Amino acid sequence: MTDLHLWLIPIVPFAGFLVNGLVGRKLPKALVTAVALVAAAVPMIQVAAIIAGPGSPAVPHIENLGTWIRAGSFHADFSFQLDHLTLVMLCVVTGVGFVIHLYSVGYMGEEAGYWRFFSYMNLFLFFMLMLVLAENFLLMFVGWEGVGLASYLLIGFYYTRDSAADAGKKAFIVNRIGDFGFLLAMFLLIAHFGTLSFQEIFGQIGMHPAWQGGFLTAIALLLVLGATGKSAQIPLYVWLPDAMEGPTPVSALIHAATMVTAGVYMVARTHLIFDRSAVALAVVAIIGTATAFFAATIGMAQNDIKRVLAYSTVSQLGYMFLGCGVAAYSAGIFHLVTHAFFKALLFLAAGSVIHALGGEQDMRAMGGLRRRIPITFWTMTAAVFAISGFPPLAGFVSKDEILYQAFVSPNAGGRILWAVGLLTAGLTAFYMFRLWYMTFFGEYRGAHSEEPTEHGAPVHARSDTKLVLEAEPAGHGHGVHESPWVMLIPLIILAVLSVIGGAMGWPEALGGTNWFAHFLANGAPRTSHAAAADKGLEAVLAIVSTLVALAGWFVAHLMYYAKPELPERLTARMHALYALVANKYWVDQIYGALIVAPVLFIARYLLGGLIDRGIIDGGTLTAGYTAQGIGALLARIQSGNIRSYAGWLALFAALMLAAAWFGWITQFLPR
Repeated sequence: MTDLHLWLIPIVPFAGFLVNGLVGRKLPKALVTAVALVAAAVPMIQVAAIIAGPGSPAVPHIENLGTWIRAGSFHADFSFQLDHLTLVMLCVVTGVGFVIHLYSVGYMGEEAGYWRFFSYMNLFLFFMLMLVLAENFLLMFVGWEGVGLASYLLIGFYYTRDSAADAGKKAFIVNRIGDFGFLLAMFLLIAHFGTLSFQEIFGQIGMHPAWQGGFLTAIALLLVLGATGKSAQIPLYVWLPDAMEGPTPVSALIHAATMVTAGVYMVARTHLIFDRSAVALAVVAIIGTATAFFAATIGMAQNDIKRVLAYSTVSQLGYMFLGCGVAAYSAGIFHLVTHAFFKALLFLAAGSVIHALGGEQDMRAMGGLRRRIPITFWTMTAAVFAISGFPPLAGFVSKDEILYQAFVSPNAGGRILWAVGLLTAGLTAFYMFRLWYMTFFGEYRGAHSEEPTEHGAPVHARSDTKLVLEAEPAGHGHGVHESPWVMLIPLIILAVLSVIGGAMGWPEALGGTNWFAHFLANGAPRTSHAAAADKGLEAVLAIVSTLVALAGWFVAHLMYYAKPELPERLTARMHALYALVANKYWVDQIYGALIVAPVLFIARYLLGGLIDRGIIDGGTLTAGYTAQGIGALLARIQSGNIRSYAGWLALFAALMLAAAWFGWITQFLPR
């Protein structure tokens, strides 16, 4: 088998990071752009060359670059592997990643840190490719931690703003909690298997069919903890909504094609471990379903256009976890792929809206934009219909496959998971069409509204400038403009993929062949719980799901188009419930009170005050003063004065005689 030189795929973005990171400040802007785009395009071309190359590579194809760590009988190699699951992820990461890089050229064109932004973007791409290509848990962990570092840098790109800096730190710290679980899982893997190689571990599991639960459950649950951090699931989802503080292309990259998909990919990659633990699979399914519903309810009441999409990402990731939790791994990965199309499109289209309005992100200050920015409107419309689950768009196919697999799952509670997932689909349609109507329909509200507020507190847009527009009869403002073509071309590409992408996995019940599931069988087998006789059931469930999506659209149409006064009346009548959802169930405040405040108290007062300043500093000062006192005494003795020496000599001689006399006397004392 010819060597595919897999190491070249991640090394090119790393080279782009080094060039722009080290000398980008001094380079012309056009050269910075060229370096960044080439660094993102070359991996995509390499992956395309592998797909189009003669023959199909052996699965899995392993390339070992040498031993990385050796300690006794344990060794970890610097190895890459390629199988069908890897190939799918490479296509998503490089393809969508390049499109977002291209969009960023227009969106970030006026930013002072242009070179720094693209160096971080290339670094993000490098680490994600390392994660996907890794042949062992240790190398995967390098990419795992690397995307965490890159996300910290990109989310906090506007580091002079406290909100952006805090969001970057929040993402970094919350992910460390999940990463601790990943580390413990690796320690258990070494203890039980003596290796971290995927092939060696999975080979041992395959040779021992009696291994069920037990230590495999412990390993799987620790991996789940890591996955909930990276893929923003309950209880570690809180960092992802705040990640919108970064530039919009960063939100698209993190939410659609890279970091948040890492947890789902890891579960699918290690499915042989999860298949041996019904408990772990149940935990994955329950967490995913709960997160999908929980985040969808919050998204219904958000007014920041990017924050709505952020909670939408959390919710859609929950669907992917649900698919993996019912052992329908290919369905979960397929939704990962289609979600990359329409979620990247949603964020980039939102960025186009923000760009058109000079930095405005509050949907209450938008409206009536569909005729002013028509390309943005139509491309975003495709994404809205796709994520809402309308046939034949991509989101319909992948979401319904997950719901169907949950419904027919033999595990207890499968029907309940399906019902919650179905309800979540209706909520998704509602909040996405709410965004659609508030942004593009009705009268433009920006010129007539005061500075937008969220529960009495000002809402700060990405830009420091505030758009002030005069109203036009058609409901538009002067100055509202369509984005440049370098931003619109990526929107059109992603819109096409959002419309036709579902064809790859079109279900057999609706006349398709589900090519995607068959292709992925070598990487993450599609575990189907249904027989051929259930194709009719799958078609019925697809119809039910479509009707639920229509219901969500109808309610949004009624409240935000036909009767726009209705939301205000409903929120006034159900003020407590609305406040609960609008304030995101006060989860951040609860975490702050129960976890952050006690940790800060312990760190500042107990560890910092008592231990650090009291014991450590006190002990150091005591030792210092003691040495200083002894030194002062010795300085008095070593004065250089002969009379002083004679006096000290007499004193110590007397003390020695007294000690000797005391010792002689004590031998006569009664015992």
